[in-house]
Amino acid sequence: MEEKQFDVYQFIGFILIAMILTWMFFRNENSSSQNIQSVESNTSLEVDSSSNNKNYEKSKFNGTATYQEKDVSITYGIFSSWLEAKKVEELVIENKDIKIVVSSKGANLSLVNLKQFSNHIDQPLNLISENNHIINTSIKTRLGLLIETKNIYFNSFKKEENNKSQSLVFRANISESQFLEFKYTLPNEGYKFNFEIRSEGLENILSSDDIILNWQTDLFRNSKSIDYESRYTQLTYAYEEDKVDNLSLSGEDEEVENKVRWISYRQHFFSSILIPNKVIKEVSFKSKDLTVNEDLDKRYTKELNSSFTLDRKNGNILSKMNFYFGPTDYQILKSYGDSLETSVPLGWGIFGWINRFIFLPLFAWLATFLPYGIAIIVLTIIVRLVMSPVVYKSYVSQIKMKTLKPEIEEITKKYKKDAVKKQQETMSLYGKAGVNPMSGCIPALIQLPIFYALFSFFPVAFELRQKSFLWADDLSSYDSIFELPFSIPFYGDHISLFPILASAAIFVYTLMTTGQQSMPQQEGMPNMKFIIYMMPLMMLLFFNNYASGLSLYYFISNTLTILLMLVIKNFIIKEDKIRAQIAENKKKPRKVGGFSERLQKAMEAAEAQKKINQNRRK
Repeated sequence: MEEKQFDVYQFIGFILIAMILTWMFFRNENSSSQNIQSVESNTSLEVDSSSNNKNYEKSKFNGTATYQEKDVSITYGIFSSWLEAKKVEELVIENKDIKIVVSSKGANLSLVNLKQFSNHIDQPLNLISENNHIINTSIKTRLGLLIETKNIYFNSFKKEENNKSQSLVFRANISESQFLEFKYTLPNEGYKFNFEIRSEGLENILSSDDIILNWQTDLFRNSKSIDYESRYTQLTYAYEEDKVDNLSLSGEDEEVENKVRWISYRQHFFSSILIPNKVIKEVSFKSKDLTVNEDLDKRYTKELNSSFTLDRKNGNILSKMNFYFGPTDYQILKSYGDSLETSVPLGWGIFGWINRFIFLPLFAWLATFLPYGIAIIVLTIIVRLVMSPVVYKSYVSQIKMKTLKPEIEEITKKYKKDAVKKQQETMSLYGKAGVNPMSGCIPALIQLPIFYALFSFFPVAFELRQKSFLWADDLSSYDSIFELPFSIPFYGDHISLFPILASAAIFVYTLMTTGQQSMPQQEGMPNMKFIIYMMPLMMLLFFNNYASGLSLYYFISNTLTILLMLVIKNFIIKEDKIRAQIAENKKKPRKVGGFSERLQKAMEAAEAQKKINQNRRK
C-alpha cells in the first residue's frame, strides 16, 4: 500500500479553512449580538492543545472519513454554529400551582413562579428569575473541544401537550439523527416535574471523559427578616439509605458525598429539590452566605451549588431526573415520596419524633376549624394541661425546699470551711425530712424535650406563613409595632410586642419560683438569681426577630403556668400540711438506701481519707 506523502499545500488549505471558519464564527457572533439584550463575551468552545500531539486514526464523523486536521476544523465549525448568537425565544408551561418559562439559550429555566404565593412585599413569588439560576453541562469532544450548554443557542424547540402533562423540548441539532436535547415535562397539577438530558448520534464525537452537570442558584429573599430567613436557608441532601445531612448555615462550606438520593436547596418556606432517577455516585456541594455582602443590597440569602456526573448509554448522554419547586411543607413533601419531608428541620432524635407524630398532626387538625392564632393558644393549653402533673410535683418540691431553707442556711454557716461535712449534713437533713433535692430538677428535664420540639416546630410551620393574628400580620415572622431609626446589636431595628409579653411572663414566673427555693450563694460561684433574671432579657433580645407564633406560644405557656401554680398553691396544696409532714418525717427513723446510701458512703469515705491525709502532714 502506497504510503501517503505529506502535501504542504493540502496542509495550508486545511489551516486556511480553519481560519475562515473561525473568522466567520466571530463575525456572525458580533453582528448578531445587537439583536439580543446580552451575549456571552467569552466562548465556551475551547480546543485542548494537547490533542494536536495525538495521532488520531481515521474516524467517521457526519458520514465522512477524515483525518485529524479536518476533524478539528469541521467539528469546530459545526459546534460553533450552536454558539452563534440568535434571537432568544422563551416557551411556557404551567398548571394551577406553578408557571415555568424556559429560554432557548442554554435551555435553562428563566422563570419559576409559584402561582399561589407572594413574597414579603406582596409581589409574585419567583424562585427563579433575573438569571439567578443556571443548569450547565460541560461536554468535551474526542478532539478536545469543550462545550458548555449554558452558552448554546438551541436551534429547535417545541411544546407538546397531552391529557396528563405538558412538555418543552429543546434541541441543538447537527443533523436529524445527531443532536443534544433538553426536555421538561410538567404534570397538570403539583410542583414536581421531569427533566431529561439526552444526546443522539454523538457517540463518535463525545470523549470518554465524565460529562458534568452543574446546578447553581442564588436564593431570593422572601421574608421580612433576611437574617431570620437565612437561619433556615440551607443545602440539604439525602445519601445512602436513610441519612440526611447539610452544609453550614453561615460562611462558606464545601462537601463531597457519595450515593446521593436527592439535593434540596431549602429557602426557609420554599424549596428547590433535585431528585435523580438513579442514585448519584458522587456529588460536590458548595454553599456561600450572601447576607453579609452589602453590595447585593440583601436581595439574596445564599448561593448554592452542586456538581455531578451525568449518566450515559452507549457513549451518548441519557440522564433523567425530577425537580420540585414549591413550599417547604411537610405534608406536601411527604406526598411526593423519596422521604423529601426529611429536608424540613423538625429537630433531631426525640425532638423530631415529637414534632412528626404529635405536634404536626395535632396543629394541622386544630387549624382545620380554628384561626391560626387561636390554634396556637389551644395547642399551648393542651400542652400545659398534659404537663400539669409535672408542674404540681415541681411546686411541691419548691415548698419543701423553702421549708428546709433556714436549716440549710444554718448548716452552711456552721460548716463554712468544711465542704464535705456540709454536704453530709445537708444530705442527712434531706433524708430525715423525706425530701429529694433532685425532684425540682426532674420536672424541668421532663419538659425540656417539649420545649425544644416546639422551638423547632414553629419556625418551620409552613401553615403560619402570612397568617395574621391581632397586631401580627404574619405569624411566621416578627410582629413589629414600632420601627426604629437605627439598629441595635442582637436586637434589630424594630420592636416586637409578643417577645416583650413573653419576657414579662417569664420574669413573673421566675419571681414566683425563686421565692420558693433555697438558693444559697456558694463561694466562687456566680449569683444564681442574677443568672435566672437574665432569662427574660435574653428572651427579649433573641426572639425580637423570631416568628411571632413562637413568641405567642411562650407568652401563653408561661401565663398558663403562672395561673396553674396559683391554683395549685391556693386550692390544691396546703403548705401547713407539707410542713407538718416534714416535721413528722424527721421524728421517724428512716432507712437510707439506693443512691442516697451510696452518696452517704462516698462522702464518709472522702471524709476519712481527708483525716488520713491531715494526719500524714502532721
